[in-house]
Amino acid sequence: MDTSSRFPASVPDTIIALPVRNEAERIEACLRAIDAQEGVRPGSLGLYLFLNNCTDGTDRIVSELAETMSIPVRVRFVTFDGAHAGWARRAAMDAAAEWIGPDGTAGTILSSDADSRVPSDWVARNLAALDAGADAVAGRIQIDEDEWAALPKSLRARGKLEDAYSDLLTEAEARIDPDPHDPWPCHRTTIGATLSVRLSAYRLVGGMPMIALGEDGAFVAALLQHGLRVRHAKDVVVTVSGRLVGRAPGGVADTIRARCEVPDSLCDARLEAVPRALYRYLWRRRLRRLHATGGLATTRVWSRKLSVPAADAERIAKQPLVGLAVAEIERVSPRLVYRPLGPRQLPRHIRIATIVLFVLRSASALRSRLHSAAPASPVLPGTKAMAVDSGSN
Repeated sequence: MDTSSRFPASVPDTIIALPVRNEAERIEACLRAIDAQEGVRPGSLGLYLFLNNCTDGTDRIVSELAETMSIPVRVRFVTFDGAHAGWARRAAMDAAAEWIGPDGTAGTILSSDADSRVPSDWVARNLAALDAGADAVAGRIQIDEDEWAALPKSLRARGKLEDAYSDLLTEAEARIDPDPHDPWPCHRTTIGATLSVRLSAYRLVGGMPMIALGEDGAFVAALLQHGLRVRHAKDVVVTVSGRLVGRAPGGVADTIRARCEVPDSLCDARLEAVPRALYRYLWRRRLRRLHATGGLATTRVWSRKLSVPAADAERIAKQPLVGLAVAEIERVSPRLVYRPLGPRQLPRHIRIATIVLFVLRSASALRSRLHSAAPASPVLPGTKAMAVDSGSN
């Protein structure tokens, strides 16, 4: 199905790619939100819907809604026994890339989920971050307020603690191992419900990984490992459902249900104890600097301290991309294995992280004051006149 014939002949250069499976209850709200985008250049936006294995009437609803939308829509209906989340998102994004232009690199692909509702400035905020220099933008999610309120109080309390601790660790990471393309304030959420990427970057990393679980995180990791600029924008927020039975194994719904069933289940992997997190961030900074100077190849102190086997160290030292080198070191080093906290440990580590951040912020403020108070370099006699004469030639 293709409604683009109702629109001018120009091809959209910004395409929203949406995998859809059995979303009869939520697809209308999702599509209405997409159709309400503001601040986007007329004629530049399109929507590609990849419906797979729908058995609840979603296909009929989509067909009717597509004819009423103010942007061109392309829809594909597929039945495939081996379907999974990564396969469906990859298919949708590949089709979006093809629509923009099979041989070109200009354009932008955005990804969301069929149970989500994007705000009216979602596309505009993503494009603004990309225009500011990012190759990709990872936004945040919030659960629908009514559905969130219906979840167990203990789960909501845990969620607030995890969010608070994640923000503290993210700021510590940004201060210890800063990324100039992703400065604080930022976040570390990676979810297919709100991703955007330049077409050139999408093609450079080979597209969305076609894996059954965690394709969104693997995609962003690949972008970073290839040296591309990923902005984790805190002002890009999408509302998702708080349901307990989802469409993709391992998704938000499974996470919510698992934590309802096992309240003491471990937190996300990156929510480590403060000492381990700081150890990781300091080593990342050191490894990046060693890579920049060729030190990974000329010294093996780093590999001994991180218990990286000699053969692995030699192989990694030859890696020209720093992101891939650091990621591989973290993968093979037993000292950098993630050991996430349990929810009962969060309050104590929130207190410790708050103290650590106070120290880091104070040190940063002191450096700024010393830098601003440093006397200007003295001007030698005659150099000012020489500079003026030189500028007038």
